[in-house]
Amino acid sequence: MHLTRKAIAERIKDIDVVIELLDARLPGSSANPMLAEMTAAKPRLMVLNKQDLADPVRTEEWLAHYNAMPGVRAIALDASVATPARALVTACHALAPNRGGMAKPMRVLICGIPNVGKSTLINTLKGKRAAKTGDEAGVTKLEQRITIADDFYLYDTPGVLWPRIIVAKSGYNLAASGAIGRNAFNEEEVALELLDYLRQHYAHAVETRYKLQAVEVQTDEQLLDAIGRKRGALQGGAKVNLQKAAEIVIHEFRAASMGRITLETPGEFAQWLAQGQKLDAERQVKKDAIEHARLVRLKKIPRPAKDGDRGDAPS
Repeated sequence: MHLTRKAIAERIKDIDVVIELLDARLPGSSANPMLAEMTAAKPRLMVLNKQDLADPVRTEEWLAHYNAMPGVRAIALDASVATPARALVTACHALAPNRGGMAKPMRVLICGIPNVGKSTLINTLKGKRAAKTGDEAGVTKLEQRITIADDFYLYDTPGVLWPRIIVAKSGYNLAASGAIGRNAFNEEEVALELLDYLRQHYAHAVETRYKLQAVEVQTDEQLLDAIGRKRGALQGGAKVNLQKAAEIVIHEFRAASMGRITLETPGEFAQWLAQGQKLDAERQVKKDAIEHARLVRLKKIPRPAKDGDRGDAPS
């Protein structure tokens, strides 16, 4: 993360447009606040990738949200489809109309969180396998420069998360989407959070996929147990193997087996962010108070006299 941040800081000086790839199923949670801070002075193109997996109505809400911001444009696409992907070039020229031609080639930085589809998009733009791809976080390791056209250079950077996720719901959504490596979270906990949201907003999709009824009035624990039984995720004593059931739920969300789902709206994310910032500020106040008390205690502890000291230490 430190190396990627350093590389972006160096590269951004010569960049005309910044493309940030977002996961269309969780646009707010997948927007890296560290990148926003580092690239704030540059025109930005927000690309809601994997739109074919996301709720189309909510995708339109997110596009309107980002397009209302100054210096920002937003489009949605599926990175594996060639024609929409080429719209990126047009959008970049709209953001930086004075760039183009061999004398002033367009220089674009593309960035985003791990496993958001950057490498697939680059390969689609290039028309061949210019960047490594993989269904896991952290495939791209080093910055790459890719020539899309004679006057259009694209700089790819490794996917990177920010040091501390202060929005708790974002952490769960990122884990559900595959942006966080599986060793860094508990599948059962993530599946329960996912089901809690789905039963409130996509109850019909869950009922249809797992042949269940009255999903919205069940708890997330009851749902996970019911899904495990439907799918035969059982262990000794006819008990549900909750780990296996959780893996099924997460995998089928990622594969859109339940349908096109988006885990947040702009309004919801704004509330989560405000709550997270408030809690973070409160934690910082407590941390500062503890540090202040520690320093006060240290000052009150008399130092032992060193050899050669004369007289008593001053009080």
